[in-house]
Amino acid sequence: MADLRSKCLSSSVNCSSPSSVQFYELRLMFLITALRPELSTQLQQEGGVSILTAALESCLEVQWKDQYECVLDPATPPISLEASQRVTEILKILFNITHSTHRQEPSEDDAALYRHLVAILRLCLMRKCTLADDTDELQGHTVNLLSALPLQCLDVLLMVPLEPDSKQCQGVNMDCVHMLLMFMERRLESGDKIKEKLTPILNLLTESCRAHRETRHYTRKHILPPLRDVSHRPEEGSTVKSRLIRLMTHLDTDLKHCAADLIFVLCKENVSRFVKYTGYGNAAGLLATRGLLGGQGPRTSSSDAQYSSDSDSDTEEYRQVKDRINPVTGRVEAEQPDPMEGMTEEEKEEEAKRLIMLFNKLSRDSIIQPMEVDAEGKLVPMSGLGGNSLAEEAKSESENDGEAGEGEKD
Repeated sequence: MADLRSKCLSSSVNCSSPSSVQFYELRLMFLITALRPELSTQLQQEGGVSILTAALESCLEVQWKDQYECVLDPATPPISLEASQRVTEILKILFNITHSTHRQEPSEDDAALYRHLVAILRLCLMRKCTLADDTDELQGHTVNLLSALPLQCLDVLLMVPLEPDSKQCQGVNMDCVHMLLMFMERRLESGDKIKEKLTPILNLLTESCRAHRETRHYTRKHILPPLRDVSHRPEEGSTVKSRLIRLMTHLDTDLKHCAADLIFVLCKENVSRFVKYTGYGNAAGLLATRGLLGGQGPRTSSSDAQYSSDSDSDTEEYRQVKDRINPVTGRVEAEQPDPMEGMTEEEKEEEAKRLIMLFNKLSRDSIIQPMEVDAEGKLVPMSGLGGNSLAEEAKSESENDGEAGEGEKD
């Protein structure tokens, strides 16, 4: 049975078959691996990754320049419609049979196989198809597969030597990272199926930035340039940063966590820097989830990332208005009149007591739940902090109201 499945797969990707037949055989294989996870696992164990990688290599007519570097010739014609359809199906099958390996430590042989595959995936990112929509779809499935492979095998994306027109950071080739950022920007602009389209690329960039210092530096310059104009809220505008920050308060929990995680990693998982760029209101969700609301630590203890200790230098424009920035909104607010101006100390005290009583009534009626930050930086229901005094105040006010009512009757 095992040999039969392997032979069927080899037959499906055999380039001697007509392209239309290959496409439907590959589509059928994708559906089988998607609907039958146990068959997907067996296919991986029986050498499916190697067979499909060879098929991908054949469809793209890959030529090798080095062990993990494909020839990328600008004069190469775009990928044809038929070839792009077959490549897309192969990528989808590969995702189905490899997604469980992401958190696993690959063996030496598997790591070599995955690096060989990643080198071809780099070609998928860099090359174009005949139609723009096909290029976007091909890049989307390439990103999905890259996010499913073991992270340590993705270093192949950065190992390509620099060319005269290459994007680079500290001598490392950033062409592939730049392409991923451009892909993310296009996905940010699309309004439909935003979760399905954005979470893979956000996760891939987050993990890559956490693992590779040069990738983080280059990505940060692109997404989080030095602050200059702080007259607007961080989420306002059409920049990549503002769009990502808007996602941090999205209704979909997974999506908002993905967007927040990327910016948090770009800030080296430093709470004060994170709040500086996003505003405390936008940052509160991630900080609450990670137990960092009290700002107890610069980063989460679960992170394996090793960040450099360089400081975040402020621009002259930012330093001039730094003391006037509202940390909650992340911008310079217009000056507001003092609401207690002209009040005596006794009147201020009475106003404070009135507000305390209002909050206490809302709490007792279960309209709001007062919270506090515990020693671990997490939100917990408030208890034992002035609760008795509030209750006594409420009782006293109730008695006073009752006496006043009796006095009116008399």
